[in-house]
Amino acid sequence: MASVASPVVFKEFCPLYYLLNAIPTKIQKGFRSIVVYLTALDTNGDYIAVGSSIGMLYLYCRHLNQMKKYNFEGKCESITFVKLLSCFDDLVAVGTASGRVAVFQLVSSLPGRNKQLRRFDVAGIHKSSITALAWSPNGMKLFSGDDKGKIVYSALDLDQGVCNSSLVLEEPSSIVQLDYNQKVLLVSTLQRTLLFYTEEKSVKQVGTQPRK
Repeated sequence: MASVASPVVFKEFCPLYYLLNAIPTKIQKGFRSIVVYLTALDTNGDYIAVGSSIGMLYLYCRHLNQMKKYNFEGKCESITFVKLLSCFDDLVAVGTASGRVAVFQLVSSLPGRNKQLRRFDVAGIHKSSITALAWSPNGMKLFSGDDKGKIVYSALDLDQGVCNSSLVLEEPSSIVQLDYNQKVLLVSTLQRTLLFYTEEKSVKQVGTQPRK
C-alpha cells in the first residue's frame, strides 16, 4: 500500500521590517551620533532576542507584537551572545564583549508565573568575550564559554533569587559552541570537540585528531 505524502506547506521568507523598524539605527550620546549594529540573535516560539553593539537587548514578543528593551547597568558594551529558554518561566541569558553574563527572568501574564522582572549576574569569572551559552531544560543551570577557553557553570535558584557560579573547565583555545543535556555538556573549541560529564567532572574527546 502506497504511503500518503504529507501536505507541503509553502512559506515566504522576507525581512522582518516590523522588528527592524523598532530598533534604532543610531543613538545620540552627548554630541556624538553612534551607529547601532545588531550583534547577536536567538529565537523561540514566544520571543525574538536581538543583541546590539550599544549593550541593549531588544526582546520582541511574538504573541503580543511588542518590543521591550533591557540593558546592563553602567558601561555600554557590545552584546556577543544571547540564549532564550522557555520552561516554567521565560529566561534569557546575555553575554558581552568584556565577559559579563546576566540572566533576565521575564514577566509573564499567565497565572502562577513570574510577575516581576528579575536579573541575575554571573560573578566576574570571565574576563574576555562571551562566545557561547547553554541552558539546562529546567533553567536551573547555565553554562557560559569565552574566547579564552574558560567555561563557567552557574546554578540558579529562581525562587530564592540566587546565582552561584564556578569555573568548571579551561581549554587552550576559544569556545565556539556549548550544548547541555542529561548531565553531559558538549563543548566545541577551535581545536577540538569534547564531552564534559558534569557529575564525574571527566572529559571525553570526540575524535582523535585536532582541528586544523
